[in-house]
Amino acid sequence: MALPTLSLSLQFGDLADAATHRAALPRHWVTRCIRHALETDAEITVRVVDAEEGQALNRDYRGRDYATNVLTFDYTTEPIVTADLVLCAPVVAREAAELKKSLAQHYAHLLVHGTLHAQGWDHETSEVDAEEMEARETGILAGLGQPNPYA
Repeated sequence: MALPTLSLSLQFGDLADAATHRAALPRHWVTRCIRHALETDAEITVRVVDAEEGQALNRDYRGRDYATNVLTFDYTTEPIVTADLVLCAPVVAREAAELKKSLAQHYAHLLVHGTLHAQGWDHETSEVDAEEMEARETGILAGLGQPNPYA
């Protein structure tokens, strides 16, 4: 079965260590991670931001005044998925170090996680939903040759 098509915009904000994050997020890898998580065709923008922009977006749109690893702004799911994924570079880097994972591995997990959110998956509604979403993420990442992010 063919993977869904993806129109991708990959953007990097004004980051102090942009080269490190660009190296961990080559366009072909971002495309591959997202396409494997898609159930239908999509138009997705991925924006990698600093802590200030990440915190402002989380505060303004979710009412939570801190920078988080990934924010998903989902606009449509039919006939195609349209969404913005916002990845906060300093948070992702800190978490990757804490988890003893490469930056690329952690970004892969968050790209899959955010793409599932864009399609309506939600881990905050119930324990069953969380388990189903984690299982889906783990399966997608295994198909990409990535380890279980929850192990």
